[in-house]
Amino acid sequence: MNGLYALKPWYAARLGGIRGALARREVSPDALTAAGVLAAAGAAAALAWLPAPLAALPVTALLAARLAFANLDGALARDTGRCTRRGAVLNELGDRAADLLVIAGFLTLAPLWLVAVAALAATLPSWVALAGAAAGAPRRNGGPVGKTERCLLAAVAAATGWAVPVLIVLAAGSALTGALRLAWLWRELGTADASEAGR
Repeated sequence: MNGLYALKPWYAARLGGIRGALARREVSPDALTAAGVLAAAGAAAALAWLPAPLAALPVTALLAARLAFANLDGALARDTGRCTRRGAVLNELGDRAADLLVIAGFLTLAPLWLVAVAALAATLPSWVALAGAAAGAPRRNGGPVGKTERCLLAAVAAATGWAVPVLIVLAAGSALTGALRLAWLWRELGTADASEAGR
């Protein structure tokens, strides 16, 4: 169920040298969160204003940077002992803003209603994961269409111009991801509740 999220440990290891350099320069993890949002905004602008396939290179490069920053901010905070509750909130807000900005790049390419549906669907997996964490369950990530897959789909749209089909896949896949996370969460919480009731 993890999709491309299963590659996160491998990807994080590849970024180890960059993370070390950032730590030595005392770069703030919050600055990396902000950089990720800016990279997403740049990708959205390129997607909206450049024709396919000319948009493919800048969109792909900026979304790769967005994913790298999303990986580096939390890892850098942990490595340098700068994990804070404010930082955790900023990280979540940054991730949601970046997701929505990328989808906003489709506004010039597809009907408004479809962009809105895709944007709403893209937030569902995170809502479920955060609700589960609030209830004391482990944070559930990954899925058929998680953050990494949404970036990949945006890059496909930039390369091909197939904005409408991509948005349909993104919306349906995100909704499925949210449903699968919810089913997993429901089982986890049910097991935990039964265990506590049996004590």
